[in-house]
Amino acid sequence: MRILMMGVALLALVEGGGAQENFESWRLHTPTFPSTGSNGVIIGEYYPVIAGDKSTTDFTATLADGKVHYNTVEFDAVAAQGGILCTNGCWRARDGSANGTTPYRAFFKDGVLRGSP
Repeated sequence: MRILMMGVALLALVEGGGAQENFESWRLHTPTFPSTGSNGVIIGEYYPVIAGDKSTTDFTATLADGKVHYNTVEFDAVAAQGGILCTNGCWRARDGSANGTTPYRAFFKDGVLRGSP
């Protein structure tokens, strides 16, 4: 029984009781960076703006062959660690040809914008 209780306690720790991520330790955001999906795609012109409970920006995705796609992304903007965390991003091509989600997150605090590692 003791081993079972220790196992349950360990599982609870792993599933959410661990240390909180420190968003202020993320890299400074730049408007151009490698895509989280890699494959040589470069994200450009990425200037997120917060309005209410959303953060949005238009941006480009330049493929390795040089072809440029024009997109828009929208995030949930939530209070976190004294700033605003932009998370749960959904993007779409401006011409309607594609859409998806992104693991990328941004964090605004004290006039500084950081991007997830």
